[in-house]
Amino acid sequence: MSKEAIHSDNAPAAIGTYSQAVRTGNLVFLSGQIPLVPGTMEVVAGDFEARARQVFDNLAAVAKAAGGNLNQAVKITVFLTDLGNFATVNTVMQDYFAEPFPARAAVGVASLPKGVDVEADAILAL
Repeated sequence: MSKEAIHSDNAPAAIGTYSQAVRTGNLVFLSGQIPLVPGTMEVVAGDFEARARQVFDNLAAVAKAAGGNLNQAVKITVFLTDLGNFATVNTVMQDYFAEPFPARAAVGVASLPKGVDVEADAILAL
């Protein structure tokens, strides 16, 4: 098995010992993205919807660097510190994905890096 690290300057730099994404064969595993603005590495200003959109913008940038796009996602996992925000995630996702939508899990968690309230990762099939 070969694996290739994927990097985009249009997404936040990794803040730990991981790659933004790893490609093996036709699969690309995108690491979790939080709502950081790539140029500043600060949490995007605004409400929960703005933060959710930044997460998916970051995922889209990494997908593009891998030669794909979010419509090639087969699996998404969304991590939320408040599952009450799940309906907003659904609304936001409609702007980033077309049918057939990817499989998805939503997981309620106690906390996320940098104190944010949303994170998502993805698996693409190119």
